Amino acid sequence: MSKQLLLALSCALALPLANARDNAATAAQANFAATRSHYAQLLAGPAPKVAELTLFTNLLPKGADLHHHYSGAIYAETYLDWAKALGWCIYRASDPALRIEQFKVETKPQALQGAARDACLDVDAVRKDNDLYRGLLTRWSDKDYHNHFHHQPPPDKQFFDTFNYFGPVSGYDYNLALKHLKARAQAENVGYIETMLKGGPGLRDVAAYSPLLDSLGAAATADQVDEALIRAYTYLRNDPATQQLIKEHVEVHEAAAAGVDDATFRLRFQGYASRNSDPSVVFSSLYTSFVAATLRPQLIVGVNIVGPENGIVAMRDYSLHMKMLGFLKRQFPQVKLALHAGELALGMVPPEGLRFHIREAVTVAGAERIGHGIDIAHEDGAVELMAAMRQRPVAVEVNLSSNDFILGVKGEAHPVLLYARHGVPFVLSTDDAGVSRNNLSHEYMLYATRYKPDYAALKRLSYDSLRYSFLPEEVKRDEIARLDARFAEFEARIARLPRAPR
Repeated sequence: MSKQLLLALSCALALPLANARDNAATAAQANFAATRSHYAQLLAGPAPKVAELTLFTNLLPKGADLHHHYSGAIYAETYLDWAKALGWCIYRASDPALRIEQFKVETKPQALQGAARDACLDVDAVRKDNDLYRGLLTRWSDKDYHNHFHHQPPPDKQFFDTFNYFGPVSGYDYNLALKHLKARAQAENVGYIETMLKGGPGLRDVAAYSPLLDSLGAAATADQVDEALIRAYTYLRNDPATQQLIKEHVEVHEAAAAGVDDATFRLRFQGYASRNSDPSVVFSSLYTSFVAATLRPQLIVGVNIVGPENGIVAMRDYSLHMKMLGFLKRQFPQVKLALHAGELALGMVPPEGLRFHIREAVTVAGAERIGHGIDIAHEDGAVELMAAMRQRPVAVEVNLSSNDFILGVKGEAHPVLLYARHGVPFVLSTDDAGVSRNNLSHEYMLYATRYKPDYAALKRLSYDSLRYSFLPEEVKRDEIARLDARFAEFEARIARLPRAPR
C-alpha cells in the first residue's frame, strides 16, 4: 500500500474522531453555561431559593471532606443501634450517690445491681420513651439546641461534651462504621475523606523524660525545650514497647480501612494528639502519630492536634505544642500537618490569646493546612501572615456549621471572605457531621446562600479540596480525573432541568 494511500486513510479516520471531540467539547461548554445560569437564577432576587439550592448542592460533586472527625461524624441514632447490638444500657437519670449520669452508656450492665440496674435502660426502652429519647439526642448532639429551651450548657461545652456520651460506642466496629460513612458520602457525591480515627498512643509518667518535659514553664529557654524534646524523642525511638504500640496502632487503621476504597471512593487517615494533656503525654502521642504516618504513608497521610483550644492546658501549652510539632516535622519532614488553630472568638479567652495561634501553627509547626482559622483578624501581623499563607500555600479548612455553633461566628463575621480577599486558599468541610447534624452538601449550601459565589468559584472549591488534600500527586491526578467525569455528568443533568422561574 502506498504512503499516499495510508495518509489518506489516516486523514479519513481522524476527521470523525476530531469532529466527535469538538462536538463533545461544545456540548460540555453548553452544559457548563446552562449550569452556571441555573445556579445564578437560584441566587438571584431578594432571597436565595434555599430549597432548590439544597437540591443543587446535594447533586453537586464534592471532591473531598478534609476536616473530618470519625467519632463526631456518626449520628447518635447509629450509635444507639451499636449500643443495642453490644447489649449495653443507658442511664435514664443522674444519681450522684450511685455515681451515674443521665444519658451515659454503661458498658458492663451485667455488673449492675439494685437501683443502678433499674436506672439503666436498654436501647429499645430508651426509644420507647419519647421524652427520654429526645433528651438523649440533645445531649449526644447539637440537635434542637437553638430552636427550643432545654438545660443548656455553653455551646462549646455542649459540643465537646457530646464525645463523652457516644465515645464508648464509637469503637464498636471501625470497618463497619467507615463503610457506613462511605455510603453516606457517596449518597451526597463526595469522593474522598481524610478522617481522624484514633489518636496516637500516649505514654504517661515515663521517668526517663516526663519530669523534665512536664516541668517546662513559660520562661523555658529554647535550649531547655530542645533538651527536653531530644530526651523524650530519643527514649521513644529506642523503646521497644513504644514501637510495638505504634505497630498495633497502624494495624488498627489497616483493619479499619479494609475494603473501603474502590473505583469511586477513597479514604485516608490523619493521626492526632489531644492538646489538653500533660506535655509528655502530648509529645508521645504526636511522636507515635508521626512514626505511624511514616510507616504507612499510603494510609495515614498526616498528623493533627485536637481538642478545645480554649482549654486551660491548651492555652498554657500552645506554644510548646507548636515547638513539639516543629521538632517532629524536622525529624519526619515528609509528614504533612493539618492543625486545628485559631478556633477561638473574642471573649472566649483574653485578647492576647487570639494573637499568635495561627501564626505559630504556620511558622513554628510548619502546618500545610489550618483547621478553622477563625481568629485571623486578631493575629499580630495578620496581613503579613495571610501573605505567607497565600505564598506557601497554606489552605484553611472552613467549617461553617461548627463555627456558627461553637463560636457564634457566621455570615459577615466569618473570616472566609477575608481569606479570599487576601488570596489564602480555603476548602469547605464538615468537622463533626454527626454532632452538628449536617453534611458536606449543607456546608456548600450555607456557603452559597451566605456569600453568593458564582458557579465557577463554587466548582473551584470542590477541586481545591482535592488539590490541598494530602494524597500523593499521582493519586490527586486520578481523583481530579474522576471529579472531571462527575462534573461532566452533573452539568449535563442540570442542563436538562426545568429552568427556575425568574
